[in-house]
Amino acid sequence: MDQEEVLAGGNVAAQVVRIGATVRKPVTPATPAVEALLAHLREVGFNGAPRHYGRDEQGRQVLEYVPGLTAHERARPLTTPELTRVAGLIRELHDALEGFDPPAGEVWQVLMPADAPELIGHYDLAPWNLVMNEEHWVFIDWDGAGPSSRLWDLGYAAQSFVPLAAGGDPVADGARLRQFADAYRLSEQQRRELPAHAARRARAMSDLLTRASVTGEQPWARLHSEGHGTYWGGAADYIDLNRERWSELLG
Repeated sequence: MDQEEVLAGGNVAAQVVRIGATVRKPVTPATPAVEALLAHLREVGFNGAPRHYGRDEQGRQVLEYVPGLTAHERARPLTTPELTRVAGLIRELHDALEGFDPPAGEVWQVLMPADAPELIGHYDLAPWNLVMNEEHWVFIDWDGAGPSSRLWDLGYAAQSFVPLAAGGDPVADGARLRQFADAYRLSEQQRRELPAHAARRARAMSDLLTRASVTGEQPWARLHSEGHGTYWGGAADYIDLNRERWSELLG
């Protein structure tokens, strides 16, 4: 039996460990639905998610360990070809999820629900959840998946991967946002709406952290105290300031 190695990162799940080529995570009320989702992605040939191997003797989820660094760990924005690739991967993911029929009575852990769900989304498509290696790129951490829409998922991804944050260059960021929209192959209407969805997702994250700073709900209260609330509030303000010009650019 290989030794357990506690993995760093992650804010919601309790202790996550690696054993050999697997990751073991605690079971949550959403685990059965997430297991069904990952099985569906495997069945339809989507390779951008880890394989699910069932449960271990302690009742923990057993997932494929994907070697490599996250995009966040590389500590630099994606290059233009990489930005194109990740937007294409998200398009492939959403197309695969359109055919997913969730199990009856499913439970999801969704913190910021979409107004008009049309598919099951990841809800945290961001550099800290994209593992990159020479063979393939994989989105990890599916615990927060749930009913979403393409633009609700994509607005968050665009904010995170472009990225769109306070202090950015609106011209350069607009060009990267357009590259992202092109690579995903958004419709004309979706292109115009993308900046507004990015702003709303950033604001929703800021509001969640602000509320938690009052209620003490964890881990969000801790993240707020570490400055994440300032980051997301600044990102929302920056996108709101520029979203009309970006909508015109994308349209």
